[in-house]
Amino acid sequence: MIRVVLADDQALLRAGIRALLDAEDDIEVVGEAADGTEALALVRRHRPDVVLMDIRMPRTDGLEATRQVVSDPDLEGTRVVVLTTFDLDEYVFEAVRSGASGFLVKDTEPAELLRGVRAVAAGDALLSPGVTRRLIGEFASRSRGFADSSALALLTEREREVVGLVGEGLSNDEIATRLVMSPATAKTHVSRAMVKLHARDRAQLVVLAYESGLVRPGWSTA
Repeated sequence: MIRVVLADDQALLRAGIRALLDAEDDIEVVGEAADGTEALALVRRHRPDVVLMDIRMPRTDGLEATRQVVSDPDLEGTRVVVLTTFDLDEYVFEAVRSGASGFLVKDTEPAELLRGVRAVAAGDALLSPGVTRRLIGEFASRSRGFADSSALALLTEREREVVGLVGEGLSNDEIATRLVMSPATAKTHVSRAMVKLHARDRAQLVVLAYESGLVRPGWSTA
């Protein structure tokens, strides 16, 4: 059972999402919050698999709530998905940089929302290739500059190559095709890179790939 906490200051939106999720046999909404402070209390109480987190909320906003969830070792198994009105929102990039596993636009199709919740609960990131290039690329180019890339020295040459392709938004299957390897091998390289770089999930690899300078906006590793 995938356990979800839903945090949004719009009661009607919460009610609609809750009805959709609770109608599924494998998903259960264990709590609703109207602001970030209440969301943090619910997350610490229930330790859900997924938090659907609005960014703009009273008291503690979604960005700070996301940071607190991600930095809490007791919540290591909890993944945050940001809810946003517009996909090209600079706050979304900050949320992903802070540890969110991706985002969903509030007017997304119901089937896409369900797929997203299940994907994140399974350890995947909600960053499609197009979204990765438009969102991460645009806001990384405006960021405070490239971070220390010394951590990349821990990676093998192949792992660096794979992380670069993750940064482009490629899936494991697409990486396998590009590098002429099996999807299982691509997945192994991604997993090893995450362990070495202490990346919480695939979304964090994307951010690291840009902020280390391994991939730069407008570049392609092809």
